[in-house]
Amino acid sequence: MKHNFAVTITRTDSTWQVHTFDDDYSDLQTSVRAVRNLRAEGASFALLCVEDDYFVVVRPTPTKVKYLLSDASAASEDDFAASILEELDVEIPEAGEDPWAEGDFDILADIGLSGQIMALICDETDWWASEQVQRLAEELGVEDELEQALAPSSR
Repeated sequence: MKHNFAVTITRTDSTWQVHTFDDDYSDLQTSVRAVRNLRAEGASFALLCVEDDYFVVVRPTPTKVKYLLSDASAASEDDFAASILEELDVEIPEAGEDPWAEGDFDILADIGLSGQIMALICDETDWWASEQVQRLAEELGVEDELEQALAPSSR
């Protein structure tokens, strides 16, 4: 699996659609727009793996945008992670703090990934972010579609 990627994931009926999109991780609105531009009737979200250091789930709703950041401590050195904490109204940590996840752990609960399982995945700090994303995809049943979207020939 790639170590740096951005994908949109949509569930319609019993089918998953996964598509990559370009994101330079400088503006949260890039991923929000990518999901909203899908105009999907089913559940849709963006999943970003940033330099294999952390992952982000971005899920726009009609009234707000929900976020989950797998490692909030990354915000001490990474502007993109810091912007997520700012959206969550969480203080930027000092450098060297132990990793912890921040945001809406139930962000994907309605499509089969409980907050409890999400917390367990995020707590696996010995795993690379891409490994955490792989586990998340397995829990949702979208691992094959994610792998196919990230294959070199699919871009």
